[in-house]
Amino acid sequence: MPGEGSPIPIIDFKRWLKAESPKKKEQIAQELADACCRVGFAYIINHGVRDDLVQEAFAWSRKLFDLPMEEKMLAPHPPGPYIHRGYSQPGLEKVSQYVHKDGADPNAEDEELRRVQDYKESYEIGSEDFPDQPNVWLPETVLPGFREFMLRFYWQCFETAKELLRAITMGLGLSREDAESLILRRHTGLNNQLRLLHYPPIPREKLLSIEVARMPAHSDWGSITMLFQDECGGLQVEDPNKPGIFLDAEPIEGALVLNVGDLLMRWSNDTLKSTLHRVTLPPAQGGKAGEITPARYSIPYFVSPDPEVVVECLIPDEPAKYPPVVWEDYRRLRAKLMYPEGETAGTSG
Repeated sequence: MPGEGSPIPIIDFKRWLKAESPKKKEQIAQELADACCRVGFAYIINHGVRDDLVQEAFAWSRKLFDLPMEEKMLAPHPPGPYIHRGYSQPGLEKVSQYVHKDGADPNAEDEELRRVQDYKESYEIGSEDFPDQPNVWLPETVLPGFREFMLRFYWQCFETAKELLRAITMGLGLSREDAESLILRRHTGLNNQLRLLHYPPIPREKLLSIEVARMPAHSDWGSITMLFQDECGGLQVEDPNKPGIFLDAEPIEGALVLNVGDLLMRWSNDTLKSTLHRVTLPPAQGGKAGEITPARYSIPYFVSPDPEVVVECLIPDEPAKYPPVVWEDYRRLRAKLMYPEGETAGTSG
């Protein structure tokens, strides 16, 4: 059974949502915070996002990616790395853990990282009320109802995200009042990102020989990520006790995968762990020559604070391990190599 023997705990979040006393809430909060401290990941079951909505989101995602390329390209990702919306074709985005350093040559680094392309396509969606990141929608005639559903799903996910943040911060020892003031008031939902991802079928040998990648090892930049994944598998998480060793995070029916992002790690002064993870071959793949990997679909929901929020240590009486940073500055630093400057989704092979 998926999850057995895995270091990633399974948390039944219904106990938080239906708790009748503060003590019961504290118990589940401590379990969740402990998972975020030890592993940085947890399976969340009974999370509050209705299963029929999740299944509908996957159905829309398949409809989207089944469209002809010329129709998907009616909503192209804007040029450059800083507005992250719309459709990206395979090979355009490059995920990495690289962060620019003073004196580094960004063009040379970009060229080296892009030598191995990420073989995936994606569609990015945000709030309609955030002008800094305007949505790029397909014409309604191409996919009627898509926009309306995705915006509804976006805000439904945020309701669950707020409860997860409340639980994690309570588990860290913050009072509900402090959690609301220090964390939740900084997260209005306007700056989150809903991402539809499709990994097309590909010969197994191309991934093994590193001709292409699905998604290389990286940490997420924001506060938390909620991931819905199909039954295919392929997500791997770095072993918390063995750096460089990655363990399968196999799908569990009805569960979302929660992981801590860089900002929550900084806020908690490294108490919470922003863990490296990647997408590679599904664990059930055999070793037959010429084998083709199955298509994989996943839907991550990235939860981030508002752009002007300053992220700094919230743990009292501890020397801060990181200097304060404005979220928008950190986001731009991490995004710099994802999309080449001046390049749009229609100009990358």
